[in-house]
Amino acid sequence: MKRKILNPYTQYDGYQCFGCSPDNPHGLRMTFVEEDDELVSEWEPRDFMQGFFNVLHGGIQATLMDEIGYWLVQVKVKTSGVTSNLTSRFLRSVPTDKGKIKLVARLTGQRRNLVDVHVKLFCPDGKLCAQSDITYFTFPPEVAKKKLFYPPYEQFFEKE
Repeated sequence: MKRKILNPYTQYDGYQCFGCSPDNPHGLRMTFVEEDDELVSEWEPRDFMQGFFNVLHGGIQATLMDEIGYWLVQVKVKTSGVTSNLTSRFLRSVPTDKGKIKLVARLTGQRRNLVDVHVKLFCPDGKLCAQSDITYFTFPPEVAKKKLFYPPYEQFFEKE
């Protein structure tokens, strides 16, 4: 099963998430697709996100991996939360001038209110360039709805 994930938070005035708001001119503007047990994002680096010349800054890479991991929690665990721990390994330089990169997130564990996610970041040539293991502290759905504006689940997808 493959389906596009909608961003239900765009309905709120002032919504400017650095990772996923389509209206933040300085943000990453990430979009996501659910593919079976995984979330996938294709994203194109911009030259002002460099660390070294034509190399994507490591902090941006970590942010990309954290953002897709968080969206996996929202879609697969059906609640919201905050990043508790993020451990990243940077294996290769990610070029900013070679086209789109691909991120793939998968749920790896869940215990009480802690959710573990593994994210892989692939360079435009398809080689694995970075990966993160991330733990999210999640809230009960009623708290997520009240404090973090977690929407009804069906708002993440187009009506069929």
